[in-house]
Amino acid sequence: MIFDPAHCTLGEGPMWHPVRQQLFWFDILGQKLFCRGDGGAQSWDMGEYASAAGWVDRDTLLVATQTALLRFDLITGTGTKLLALEGDNPVTRSNDGRADAQGGFWIGTMGINAEPGAGAIYRFYRGALTRVWDSITIPNAICFAPGGRLMYFADTPTRTIWAQKLDAEGWPDGPRRVFVDLNDPSAEGPDTDADAFAGFNPDGAVVDAAGNLWNAQWGAGRVAAYSPAGKRVRSVDFPASQTSCPAFGGADGQQMFCTTARDGLAAPTQNDGATFALPGIAQGQTEHQVIL
Repeated sequence: MIFDPAHCTLGEGPMWHPVRQQLFWFDILGQKLFCRGDGGAQSWDMGEYASAAGWVDRDTLLVATQTALLRFDLITGTGTKLLALEGDNPVTRSNDGRADAQGGFWIGTMGINAEPGAGAIYRFYRGALTRVWDSITIPNAICFAPGGRLMYFADTPTRTIWAQKLDAEGWPDGPRRVFVDLNDPSAEGPDTDADAFAGFNPDGAVVDAAGNLWNAQWGAGRVAAYSPAGKRVRSVDFPASQTSCPAFGGADGQQMFCTTARDGLAAPTQNDGATFALPGIAQGQTEHQVIL
């Protein structure tokens, strides 16, 4: 079940590179980028907080750091700044992000100390960075339904995941709507334990090929799947309480990877902060390619 035993303080941003057949992920607070495939493991020191990536080609990633979007060369291990990302704001860092079907890349920012409303959600598209939403506290669950015309995102303290229609170029089309309200136990079904439900906080998410959204829930040690109608259909438990983000990959696209975190735990176990992999969970979508 453990895919990589490295103890991330705040593991995040797993992304399966479909060309390299490798998983990439971050330890945000450790300021590291990791990757692992059949050839073993590798890591890079990023020099500042880094949180999410999209693949540009076999040897290039787009990486979101504390202050910039970087073109990261996997051969040389060096990053070239493309654009500033709130680079003049010492309060914030990047957080959750993912590429869309149109070749864009969405990324959130948040206060380093989770200052209320300090963050925003941006879209990088064909060389330009546009702020889409502001007054976000902890952006999470940025992911895309099959077909490229629907996205999801969360602001974790609100315990709400929203759905947003997109136009043909991938921009928001109309108002967002509530997809899952984790303040309302009805999304979980009739047999929900109220005490357990109170611990379901939306973190990172990914959508499978059937349109189900799989959401890591910080503090609950699980990834929960919600149907396109917003009802829970399944949960997968992990032996680490702070599940942070899932991704699909592997040779058949059916393996679920999940990052976890040790940050804030008084007595972390050997599992806390590790990155996990479970086979045969669901058929995932191939991660979209970013167009620079």
